[in-house]
Amino acid sequence: MTFEELGLHDQLLEALSYMGFEQATPIQEQAIPAILQGRDLIACAQTGTGKTGAFTIPLLQLLSENRDRGAMIIVPTRELAIQIDQQIEGFGYFLGIHSLPVYGGGDGSNWDQQKKALISGVDIIVATPGKLISYLNLGHVKLEHIKYLILDEADRMMDMGFRDDINKIISHLPKERQNLLFSATMPPKIRELSHRLLKDPFEITLSISKPAEGVLQAAYICHDHQKTPLLTQLIADKPNYKSILIFSSTKKNVNTILQSLRKHKIAAEGVSSDLEQQEREDVLGRFRSKQTRILVATDVLSRGIDIKDINLVINYDVPKNAEDYVHRVGRTARADTTGVALTFINEKDMFDFAQIEALIEATITKIPVPPEMGEAPEWKPIRQRRPMGPRGGGRNMKGKPRGGKK
Repeated sequence: MTFEELGLHDQLLEALSYMGFEQATPIQEQAIPAILQGRDLIACAQTGTGKTGAFTIPLLQLLSENRDRGAMIIVPTRELAIQIDQQIEGFGYFLGIHSLPVYGGGDGSNWDQQKKALISGVDIIVATPGKLISYLNLGHVKLEHIKYLILDEADRMMDMGFRDDINKIISHLPKERQNLLFSATMPPKIRELSHRLLKDPFEITLSISKPAEGVLQAAYICHDHQKTPLLTQLIADKPNYKSILIFSSTKKNVNTILQSLRKHKIAAEGVSSDLEQQEREDVLGRFRSKQTRILVATDVLSRGIDIKDINLVINYDVPKNAEDYVHRVGRTARADTTGVALTFINEKDMFDFAQIEALIEATITKIPVPPEMGEAPEWKPIRQRRPMGPRGGGRNMKGKPRGGKK
């Protein structure tokens, strides 16, 4: 279905066309009409389905029809706040509607600018919960005009401990408003939130917990010391891949991987919480524009951040949360393209990876490491026992003596 068939205004269609958007994704086909009809909405869809456009596009149309109204979008991370703000500025270019990203982590130079905009009232506020609470506590936010509330990546915000902050923000909003909730997963805590927040919501559930069909998945069973030579060989063997994203679960490993790649004369950049905000934005900008071919990142990039045409995703380690695997590999093969996702599995990660296979209902091909790298471990996905800790007394987390039967 085209955006024109969805009954959007000419100025909005012009902006969408200028940015290369002609066809609506399945979630956009369902969400846009419901939102334009004024329905509350709850949508469960994995990353890469176009869910950001599913709420920003109809939101811009609604605001253009009534300029006295405003909207608030709450997101878990500053990177996602920046991305949504940029998309709104692009889609709303011909409508004269503007947004303000509100997030922490900067040098404080934008405090006064944000304060003035929040007090005077801005069309769309895109904010992380913690920073918005700071402004609310100081009385620097005008919310009387907010008629639309959007919670994006709601499950991640709950996981990050923002539940109380979100409830406090909601308590400051006008009672009469349209509420939209988007989440990649639908655990009980999200259902509970939706029951409290939404009135007779329109529900959308797209397939979750499975990578897109265009993702070619495979895994290497290897020892930890084999990961770096395997990584460098894979990159060297794929000179035609113009965009490669490497995930690691820890920022320490991000730095270790970067050092190893640079030691082998392979140019790469990294993103983790060690970088200042502006540095992170600059690195992401270079990766988006293909100035940087290889990016090493923690899971902050596995959700929500839209970077097109990533050819290869490499999981340097297996994420402990099986859902996060889907989000990592969802960075490639977006919008009907194809891509490759490779995962390095050591002995300790085998059971976790078997859980992932069960989640996505697929057996992922296991590839042996090249013979010159030595013998690799055998695939035996058995739950690893946790170390018992020092002998000779002590107490465990539940206060029970070590070593006895439970």
